[in-house]
Amino acid sequence: MAQLLFIIIIVILIADFGLERYLAFLNIKQSGKKLPTILRDIYDPEKYSKQQDYFRTNSRFGMITSSFSFIITLCIFAFGGFHWVDQLVQSYVQSEIWTPIIFFGVLFLANDILNIPFEWYDTFVIEQKFGFNKVTPKLFILDKLKGYGMTIVLGGGILFAIIWIYSLTPTYFWLWAWAVITAFSLFMTMFYSQIIVPLFNKQTPLGEGELRTEIEKFAIKTGFKLDNIFVIDGSKRSTKANAYFSGLGSKKRIILYDTLMDKMTVEEIVAVLAHEVGHYKHKHTLINFMISIPSTLLLFFAFGYILQSDAFAQALGGSVASFHLNALAFSILYSPISLVLDIITNVLSRKFEYQADAFATKHGYGAQLESGLKKLTATSLGNLMPHPLYVFFHYSHPTLYQRITSIHAK
Repeated sequence: MAQLLFIIIIVILIADFGLERYLAFLNIKQSGKKLPTILRDIYDPEKYSKQQDYFRTNSRFGMITSSFSFIITLCIFAFGGFHWVDQLVQSYVQSEIWTPIIFFGVLFLANDILNIPFEWYDTFVIEQKFGFNKVTPKLFILDKLKGYGMTIVLGGGILFAIIWIYSLTPTYFWLWAWAVITAFSLFMTMFYSQIIVPLFNKQTPLGEGELRTEIEKFAIKTGFKLDNIFVIDGSKRSTKANAYFSGLGSKKRIILYDTLMDKMTVEEIVAVLAHEVGHYKHKHTLINFMISIPSTLLLFFAFGYILQSDAFAQALGGSVASFHLNALAFSILYSPISLVLDIITNVLSRKFEYQADAFATKHGYGAQLESGLKKLTATSLGNLMPHPLYVFFHYSHPTLYQRITSIHAK
């Protein structure tokens, strides 16, 4: 049984890598196709050539990084690397709770150290070359340290809680673990912008002026109670622009990147915010959270079922069932189910984006939303011609062409 599970794990890893490389190949091939008429005003010939260069540079870099990760992973499986790390950890710590935590900590740190050169190259070579990067080496290091701190506090805390629950009640572990993760997810949905974002960025309430006045007019017009409009200093890391909606109920807030305000007119920014308000009016955040509840329950039910199986640990070189080896094997074996769930989530997310666009268009901001979306794409050198199959698997938003076509049809 253990040998069969090992073979299945390897097949899944190879199939996943093959699928991703095939989708990337299709996407590269598609990118050079002739643009539809409604997209031809986004880039002039010189900038379109730059966009193609940026896209292909990132595609080649993605091939290198994914291939490196794939080869390292296969080598670890082939040479019993996970069993070796397990034995190393147990030679220092033998604890039902702390052994798994340290095991995953070692894997996380090793993986992150291996990825640092790629992250550095992406930030300080690729993004720098195309004029996007604003990150300094000091900020890069600070972000890394803060990320480690978050992983230890939040990731370590959640992992400790889950393992502790399993030690108390293996039979009903899946139910209690699901309840803890669901409660944590709800908490983060409510307070992410208040707790996590300030660790990395400064958020400033939008000051008085034409923009705030127009936003408040729109909020009153649509019956949207909005007290929290913040500007985030995204320009400290990149020239790319964005805006997003965060929180639920009284904790809801709209976040504008300062780079967005530099590149768009007041009406275009209001149009982008109208789109975000559309998400709230259609209760998309709440719906997504409610959908995550049964999918997380399924995950933990399946996880709880295999935790006591020796075969899953033996597939990774162990001898008897252990929380960390079983969890690692399960995470790979569950990935095909996760892929299907991700596809369903993306299909639903794209539908939500159409609804939010329709909300903005219904309130008279269709033309401004279209021009705003074009500017957002142009300033980030976005790919205008992604392959439909790549979109199906990976895009949480419709393509720019699909969105503009839909706006015109309203």
